[in-house]
Amino acid sequence: MRRRLALVSAAVTAMVVLAFVVPLAGLVRSLARDRVLVTAEREAQTQAQALGVVLPEAGIRGARVLVGSGELPNDELLTVVLPDGTMLGAQVPLDDGFARAAQGEAFRHKVAAGEAIFVPVFLAGEPTAVVRVFVTREELTRNVGASWAVLGALGIALVGLAALVADRLARSIVEPVQVLSTAAHLMGEGDLDATVEPAGPPEVIEVGHAFNRLGSRIRALISQERESVADLSHRLRTPLTALRLDVGSVDDPEVAARLAEDLDDLERTVDHIIHEARRPVREGPGVIADVAAITRDRLEFWGALAEDQGRHWSSDLEVGPLRTAAHPGDIAVALDALLGNVLAHTPDGASFSVSLRQDGGLAVLTIEDQGPGFSDETAVERGTSSSGSTGLGLDIVRRTAEAGGGDLDIGRSPAGGARAIVRFGLTDL
Repeated sequence: MRRRLALVSAAVTAMVVLAFVVPLAGLVRSLARDRVLVTAEREAQTQAQALGVVLPEAGIRGARVLVGSGELPNDELLTVVLPDGTMLGAQVPLDDGFARAAQGEAFRHKVAAGEAIFVPVFLAGEPTAVVRVFVTREELTRNVGASWAVLGALGIALVGLAALVADRLARSIVEPVQVLSTAAHLMGEGDLDATVEPAGPPEVIEVGHAFNRLGSRIRALISQERESVADLSHRLRTPLTALRLDVGSVDDPEVAARLAEDLDDLERTVDHIIHEARRPVREGPGVIADVAAITRDRLEFWGALAEDQGRHWSSDLEVGPLRTAAHPGDIAVALDALLGNVLAHTPDGASFSVSLRQDGGLAVLTIEDQGPGFSDETAVERGTSSSGSTGLGLDIVRRTAEAGGGDLDIGRSPAGGARAIVRFGLTDL
């Protein structure tokens, strides 16, 4: 934008300069020509007056002395033709101009190499003598080229100055907009504290104030939402405490231990939800998770539950590390959602498999089962479920994959069950 404004200003100034310089260049040429011709006409009239005095008194000898070689101070050539046809000064061919001037007419006449001025000399009782002053074309255009060069340089300087001024003015507009753009990118990357110092034209200043108000409103809404989630999660502690007391009254030690372990796991989940809800922002660049390590850890947990249900399961995991730009807790939650769906929505004894491999710049996680499969691809939409669940699990997986530079695909496995393919973008950090 800054460059375009400068170019537009330079183009407009160039058109204005051309509109003035072209006519001015013609005027300079005309003035230079007129100045030389006026000087030559004055010289011719002076010589004619002098000859009108010298010829009657000193005759041809005096005229020769007066005319001399015919060279005048301004590089002009003087030629005099006496009544008897004698030519004094610069020798030139006789043409119609001499005959015309001999009839008493003073005039200016263009010739091949310049311009000639003819002035008659009136002698009492004798035929008229003729004075001819010749001005070369070079003399007519002397210093015109230098004047045009000065005008051209002045025009270029004006265009350059206009472009410079326009660039300075554009800078006062563009720089505040660039600051706004940078702050908007920072906010888009998760820095909700990004603000700007409004500057520039009044309209841009108003946009800056509006951006700051928008950021403040977003921070307030997100803070309110996080606190609401944290408060709701915290309320679960009361029934958890009651359940823990009830577990203490169970007579079977094995059942009591298993229930206590489940309660511990549930309490850790609630703590994790509260922690995640109160995170200042979702971690962005600089937060790295090892997909391979997290997958092995979560498989160890869910594999034990699968064996309790009599399920056969298999895994084919790359050793890793496979690093992606995401929070480890988010990836763990996504894996829990996928594996939890397998155990919750497939019949007891249905087997499943998990594979993790590197494909170029992606870590590809594939989970397949022998259950009923997905009814359709809308299962990834938030709040959509055909099995009576909340419908949030696959949406969490999708958002986690996209935050890590990947995506989620669902479909049917070769055995007719569900297949979920999660891709995470890898990073070298």
